[in-house]
Amino acid sequence: MSNPMHEVLKHWKAAFDGHQPDIMADLFTPDTLFQGFGPVVLSGRDAVRGYYEAVPGDRSADVTILHTYTIGEQVVGGFADVTFRDTAGWEAAVHMSLVLVRDGSSWRIRQYHVSRVTTEH
Repeated sequence: MSNPMHEVLKHWKAAFDGHQPDIMADLFTPDTLFQGFGPVVLSGRDAVRGYYEAVPGDRSADVTILHTYTIGEQVVGGFADVTFRDTAGWEAAVHMSLVLVRDGSSWRIRQYHVSRVTTEH
């Protein structure tokens, strides 16, 4: 089985860069767990949609997949480095971890977590 992480993150990046919160939400399972920049863990597609609706429309993401793994035929995971940017020069580097589950012939994000990369300890 080839790892679907590359395809899912390609769609995630296109939807993020295009500021398409409905498409973003559809990439996630209905019961997804989501930890973005905020301090609260979100649950469910509606929460994910709301999160991405609040992201300014001029932001984009550069994604580099670092590692992928499989757990049987129904679950895959991986890690990526992502740099978010906007047109005014704001930039935030994060480590991203994902767990994907098979949903029929598609793959959806079941668990999403980002943590900011800083030089502070």
